[in-house]
Amino acid sequence: MTFDQNLDRVLVRYEELQALMSAEPVPLAEEFAQLSKEFSELGPLVIAINELRGVQAELEGVVMMLGDDDSEMRTMAEEEQRGLQAKLPDLARQVQLMLLPKDSADSKNAILEVRAGTGGDEAGLFASDLFRMYQRYAEGKKWKFEVMGISETGIGGYKEAIASISGTDVFQRLKFESGVHRVQRVPVTESGGRIHTSAATVAVMPEAESVDIFIDDKDLRIDVFRASGPGGQSVNTTDSAVRITHLPTSIVVSQQDEKSQHKNKAKALRVLRARLYERERQMRDAERAKTRKSQVGSGDRSERIRTYNFPERRVTDHRIQLTLYQLEKVLNGELDEFSEALLADDQARQLAEIE
Repeated sequence: MTFDQNLDRVLVRYEELQALMSAEPVPLAEEFAQLSKEFSELGPLVIAINELRGVQAELEGVVMMLGDDDSEMRTMAEEEQRGLQAKLPDLARQVQLMLLPKDSADSKNAILEVRAGTGGDEAGLFASDLFRMYQRYAEGKKWKFEVMGISETGIGGYKEAIASISGTDVFQRLKFESGVHRVQRVPVTESGGRIHTSAATVAVMPEAESVDIFIDDKDLRIDVFRASGPGGQSVNTTDSAVRITHLPTSIVVSQQDEKSQHKNKAKALRVLRARLYERERQMRDAERAKTRKSQVGSGDRSERIRTYNFPERRVTDHRIQLTLYQLEKVLNGELDEFSEALLADDQARQLAEIE
């Protein structure tokens, strides 16, 4: 299908939706809501297409004027032609971007998991730095950041930290954060001043609703146990901690932050649902391409995606070769420069695949 044929298809569908919504008898409420949603989503694209075609039509008219015997008219037509031709590439690109298939998960909330990797205590401290970085980023975006569980190392670091982040387009802005984050700095425990390299892994998953993922109770093994804190000291005296094992996939989720077994179970199910949803997304992506390209890079959590170098105060994203000498700002949650560049690069890759 050519670019123009694709635009015609959109315009025809837009008119169909208008007719269906105004048809007699009036569609049922659920059907009408679906039609209305699709109609409103196509609206901005239709406006962009009409603007593009309006300029194309103007250009055709101007080209006809270029053969005019009046030299003054020809000069005016040439000037107008240059102006219209300058507009066309940007308008066409805008329409192309709007035509790109949307990631159905972009508008979803997210489950964030940060885990210490190689590097011992320093890796745990770095994991806590990253977790706070995302918390500050969420605060700046006016998102809700709910800590779901933290396993501490005892010296201020985190073995693992999990949070739920909710707001507008959360997953779209955070989905490129999954992978290995590396830090280069002198640990506080290093007396010789040597720079060490440590790592932490980040996983960002769209938070799935029950309609997205069905979990059969018979596929779950649920164990309860007594919660404990760092060093093994008792947190409470009841078996309130919950461990859920999804038998078909062997995915295990534990929650013990709440004093209520019921609340811990609910939290664990949220995390499990997100992991299963992400697993399904990855399987679908693998079917479309042997190498996963739906996210910048492979999206593999074993892939090193970013390095935070303290001596040089720089942060480098290795997927798009972007380096910012703004380490403090980035760790303080100012991630937009990276997220915007990653989104733009992803769009450019998708456009290259269809051109």
